[in-house]
Amino acid sequence: MEITTTYDALGTHFDWQLDGVTPRMIDWFWMNMEKGFILWHPEQHEPLEWPVPPRHGNPIGAIHNAPQTWNDSRRQNLYIRFERLDDVPAPVRDVIEHRHVMIVAGLGLTEEEMRAGDPMGYRVHQWSASDAGVVGRSSAIGGRKKEDEAAGKVWAAHACQEIANWAVFLPQLYKLYQVVTDTRRNPFADLSVEGRGRDARYLHIV
Repeated sequence: MEITTTYDALGTHFDWQLDGVTPRMIDWFWMNMEKGFILWHPEQHEPLEWPVPPRHGNPIGAIHNAPQTWNDSRRQNLYIRFERLDDVPAPVRDVIEHRHVMIVAGLGLTEEEMRAGDPMGYRVHQWSASDAGVVGRSSAIGGRKKEDEAAGKVWAAHACQEIANWAVFLPQLYKLYQVVTDTRRNPFADLSVEGRGRDARYLHIV
């Protein structure tokens, strides 16, 4: 996978491309993270749970607990919420330029912080179809917790490996779960948007 990482006043960003992965597969993954979370980063992830699970057709407001240990050896029991675009600060939405988008808010490391719901920061993942698969961009942007370039580099090293591993397991995992037609066990939401930046709107999510 080709990766280009940059850091600016807003945060850390990296561009990526994957062969053999479709936008629909990535849309599906966000709704079914527990099925492939260990595969996403085998060295650093632990099993994922949903304190607030996603609803078929609409992941907004879902919260997952994603325990993991990054390259700085610090274990984090992260509570992460899928955000409604209109609830995200405009400067965060300004980075949207692709056709599919998922913005998540890192709420904190405890259940108390999860209930408080005040984002430490945001992660913007976005992707579009390409001739060979998908191209995308991922961004880490601070909230109540500011992120400097050093912290951004630690996140980028972790996230780059996650994205690269999609090409290894996601096509097979997506295909396997097509046999499961019960949307309670195999939900899906189309994460495509129209417009760019702060004008972006989901096409299929209210």
